[in-house]
Amino acid sequence: MVGPDRSVHGGVSGMVNNYFDAGLNRKVDLCYIGTMVDGSKYRKLWQAVRAYVQFLVKLPQYDIVHVNMASDSSYYRKSIFIRTAKACRRKVVIHQHGGSFQEFYQQELSEKGRRSARKVLSMGDAFLVLGTEWKNFFGALIGEERITVLPNAVQIPEKTEKQYGSHKILFLGRLCKAKGIGELLDAVGQLREKYPDLHLYLAGVWEEEELRAQVRTLEGCVTQPGWIGGRQKQQYLRECDIFVLPSYFEGQPVSVLEAMANACGIVASEVGDIPDMIVDKETGFLSRPQDTGSLVEKLDKLLADPALCRLLGENARRKAETDFSIESSVEQLLAVYKAVSGSE
Repeated sequence: MVGPDRSVHGGVSGMVNNYFDAGLNRKVDLCYIGTMVDGSKYRKLWQAVRAYVQFLVKLPQYDIVHVNMASDSSYYRKSIFIRTAKACRRKVVIHQHGGSFQEFYQQELSEKGRRSARKVLSMGDAFLVLGTEWKNFFGALIGEERITVLPNAVQIPEKTEKQYGSHKILFLGRLCKAKGIGELLDAVGQLREKYPDLHLYLAGVWEEEELRAQVRTLEGCVTQPGWIGGRQKQQYLRECDIFVLPSYFEGQPVSVLEAMANACGIVASEVGDIPDMIVDKETGFLSRPQDTGSLVEKLDKLLADPALCRLLGENARRKAETDFSIESSVEQLLAVYKAVSGSE
């Protein structure tokens, strides 16, 4: 399996770590090679070269190559691994995670680049997508019959009592414009006049200083714990009654699944495969991306009505238990491996 290093701050590495936590590496002989790390361009280039050398050494020992791919530089890196695996007559599972792949394909690739992309994507003996929107998109490129929907998944934690009405809002992810941080900060600025005890926890790494400066105007109602994981992240998910993700684009964010599993009242953008997770007004609220007014309206509903927040949160947890448990996802992935290898 190839993908971003397991230390990388991001959803794909988070999903990979979920697979390891669920014991995928104990069910198959799994060698994981991290092709990208956080840091400078030089560090990233060195990691890519080192990963490819390791890949060449290990490839003869394995039957299947599982490629976790996104868009942009991830697509270009993984194309090399896919072509190499096929040249060595290995089975290939392409696992597409990128929430911006459609824009990348349509706006950044030339016609020649799009033809090349279709050829590379068609090299997968199995092609995994996160939800129905992506099945439709990639199906138009390589044929829907070749595509399997495998949603992201999380470990469902033990149920604990959550204090609804605490007005604690949690965000998990990269702190940048594309994640809707500007609109979120504007919304909090408006809502704190109505809810003086409102508190926003921005958990992530800042990527744009201009937005970071905007936080100073909200002094006293924003906490920035940095990138969090493990027990610390679980503590925030338990203690915050509301989770928000106002992204401009997404695939199927693991952070939303984690919030569902922890029975948070959720407001998330109606983009990517988020509507496969959040049924509007049933398991949370969907808001329009890049629309501060829509975000304010949906957050206000949860802040004003703790009983509604509890209802939607508990509905979300039940949906996570039914549709997005990591144990079920591992079994589905093993079935894909068996089918690709011809053992069933």
